[in-house]
Amino acid sequence: MEQEKTKYTFSGHESFQCKSLWLKKGYDFMSQNKDFNAADAVVDLGVGKNMVSSIRFWMKAFGLRDENGLTPIARDLLDNEIGYDQFVEDIASLWLLHYLLVSTNAASLYRLFFVDFHKEKNEFTKEQVQSFVKRKCFETSNPNIYNENTVGRDIEVLFKNYIASSSNKPSEDLLSLMTGLNLIRAIDKKTLGFNVIGKQKIVPEILLYAIIDSKGNDKSVSYDMLYDLSLLFCLSSSELIDTILYLENKYSDTLKFTDDGGIKQLLFIKELNKQDVLNEYYN
Repeated sequence: MEQEKTKYTFSGHESFQCKSLWLKKGYDFMSQNKDFNAADAVVDLGVGKNMVSSIRFWMKAFGLRDENGLTPIARDLLDNEIGYDQFVEDIASLWLLHYLLVSTNAASLYRLFFVDFHKEKNEFTKEQVQSFVKRKCFETSNPNIYNENTVGRDIEVLFKNYIASSSNKPSEDLLSLMTGLNLIRAIDKKTLGFNVIGKQKIVPEILLYAIIDSKGNDKSVSYDMLYDLSLLFCLSSSELIDTILYLENKYSDTLKFTDDGGIKQLLFIKELNKQDVLNEYYN
């Protein structure tokens, strides 16, 4: 029954990956109550018409805007006055944005790829990713959502988001926001892999933020949920456990990791606000 409720959304990016300054541009634009559909949006944002649509899309995909406008996390991160890291210079901010992109699920491919597909393969080709997405779409009650060309472009844009361009042109427009995490590596001309060993080191507080955000009001977090987050962040099993133990030590009055009879779980002895975790890290 759960599969029948699954809805996937593809496209919307106009075939542009999210460039390095686009989210800041989009935030400043929206904070001035400007409209992406206005005729002068191309002038205000300093990009072409299709790129205006792409910036609008990525603002939603990263969970920085919704039907009510800018989201609280957008203000917390990118605001000129109170933003933690308005130009996304701290690696923690990239990890946070990566989590938001996957968990917001406005661009369905990112959760499908970093969590669901990652459970099946560590090394892959574009064709294997596409076949997997096709299978997942046909498992839903609306297989017509799958379009070969649309999903193919989505996969290409995902790769552009996370794999640095080999172009020699030193242009800001070629710099993709998420490449600094090094989450995907090239193995040969056709084969790629999740870069579990060579990626940037996870910032523990961002993992904790993700855990709190994912668990809702639950007092305990199952290992299955922790495992999904480890896939999302490309963590090895040992790196996941080490990071959890670090957090347990840092928040010893709040967190307790147990492994009773082979059943691993993270217990919250008392409530911990995800906002407080970010405040403590950035301040």
